[in-house]
Amino acid sequence: MSSITRATTNAVPEPQPETWSNCLVAGGIAYVAGMTASGGDLTDEYTQAKAIFTKIHHLVEAAGGTMADITTVTIFVTDIAQREKVWQARREFFTGNFPASTLVQVAALATPSLKVEINAVAHIGAGQR
Repeated sequence: MSSITRATTNAVPEPQPETWSNCLVAGGIAYVAGMTASGGDLTDEYTQAKAIFTKIHHLVEAAGGTMADITTVTIFVTDIAQREKVWQARREFFTGNFPASTLVQVAALATPSLKVEINAVAHIGAGQR
């Protein structure tokens, strides 16, 4: 039986204790959830998605994997009409067989400035794209 461990990196700040985990690994699978963008110039869907995929990249590497190991992403947006901007950012991080993907519009995210939130699942060491 495998244990659950937390993958962390200095590149992605950890949430406050007793709230959630950014990345948990169990049985060779990394689960990254609730990734959002924060900072000054992250005002549109493209810049937010790019910042989020960068965080996911760092967390999957901290778990021992690569972006090629990601098998699925779930993307939440507050304006579905801006989906092309999210897809543009996604194309900068994946090649070959892209992960299975769901994109869904939601009424709101945790704060009004957030336009994109992404979850990802990676099977560490499985990617050979």
